[in-house]
Amino acid sequence: MPHRGCVAIPSENGSNPSPEQILERAMALGQQAEVFHVVASSTPVHFEANKIKAVDTNESAAAAVRLIKDGRVGFSSTSDLADVTALVEAALDTAPYGAEAKFDFPGATEFPNVPVYDAAVEEATTEEMAALGQRVVDELRAYWDAVQVEGGVSRSTSTVTLVNSNGGHFSYARSGFRIGFEGTVIRGEDMLFTFDGESSVHRISDPDAIIASIIRQLGWATESATVENKTMPVILMPTAVPSILLNPLLAGLNGKTVLQGTSPLAGRLGERITDPRFSLTDDATLPYIPASRMSDDEGVATRRLPLIEAGVATTYFYDLQTAGLAGAASTGSGERGVGSLPGPSTGVLLVGEGDAELDDLIADVDEGLIVEALLGAGQSNILGGDFNANVLLGYKIQDGRVVGRVKNTMISGNAYTALNDLIAVGAKGRWVRGGLYTPAVALANVSVAANG
Repeated sequence: MPHRGCVAIPSENGSNPSPEQILERAMALGQQAEVFHVVASSTPVHFEANKIKAVDTNESAAAAVRLIKDGRVGFSSTSDLADVTALVEAALDTAPYGAEAKFDFPGATEFPNVPVYDAAVEEATTEEMAALGQRVVDELRAYWDAVQVEGGVSRSTSTVTLVNSNGGHFSYARSGFRIGFEGTVIRGEDMLFTFDGESSVHRISDPDAIIASIIRQLGWATESATVENKTMPVILMPTAVPSILLNPLLAGLNGKTVLQGTSPLAGRLGERITDPRFSLTDDATLPYIPASRMSDDEGVATRRLPLIEAGVATTYFYDLQTAGLAGAASTGSGERGVGSLPGPSTGVLLVGEGDAELDDLIADVDEGLIVEALLGAGQSNILGGDFNANVLLGYKIQDGRVVGRVKNTMISGNAYTALNDLIAVGAKGRWVRGGLYTPAVALANVSVAANG
């Protein structure tokens, strides 16, 4: 059922002012005002050189004030909540130089029920977290004793609250549990980096999937292989899909670039821009996904937002200000940190699954490349879709099987061209960094260049 807020949120330090108290002060100085408030706590357990290195606990509280004064936007933020007057006056001081406000703050809103908090996360002890991490270390070392393992296990909670002068309000609690480890093998001047991780709203008790993934990477990289400088099929593993394919698509569908006239997708809604087998959806309403939320960071309810359906561009995404400038409505896509103004951004991305199993994709390639990880973002002209990226971890396919790891290799091409020249989309996706679900994607013709 729709509702206006979440229950069972962690209590705040009574010595700090509440968001409502900050808002009251801000309303006295601006025609409209908004307070964005975050209280967070995290406990990471760090591993280095195959053993536990440190256990930390971090706590923070911060608030941002955005107000509209004489038609212009003022903004300020602080992690020192002792002086509310200074916070609000700083926002007021910036207003004469701020952008012209093309929006009003939302009023009271009915939000979808999007649970993203599990109390069991806070019950995980540091001893249990350390044991989870040590299990990863031990099993990777048992597979290959030359592996140096580092990474960590962490738990976190936060409470996000927004109140504004038009009656808009939400407050919800979020929990997080993450395991992430890197296995490095050094052989002379050669360094092999493998990595995997998992993020969840729930407490993670079984790291088997992470261990299996890193062992698979180590196994595929045991031997070395070389590739020729030519165009060939390239299979992007889920971890490589965002930087090569999704970043340019999202830049093109961002309402801000559309408004500025720099998007290649401006005026192209309803047109086919990729192979019909490719679809992309933003849906932050999915329950118990780390990046989900009932509201964006401006008080606009989240909803399922198809971006590309069967290859057709269907929606641009907007925050309040960009939507106002464009004469559109916010799509519930306003996102920010406490220290920054909101901007258009996606929440939880879903790449539609296809019908090809990974083993079958590999078996059908006579000569090609699998890309697991890239060094850097991989984009040279993100709006144009061009990419020119170093392969941090990749493997050669020869005669339908993986024959070894490639080194000093780059891939280049254009995301739009590549997405119109697909071999297939994988049948089974996985979560990447808690906010993206994607299968592998096989591209027919990508330029590959090797140095040495």
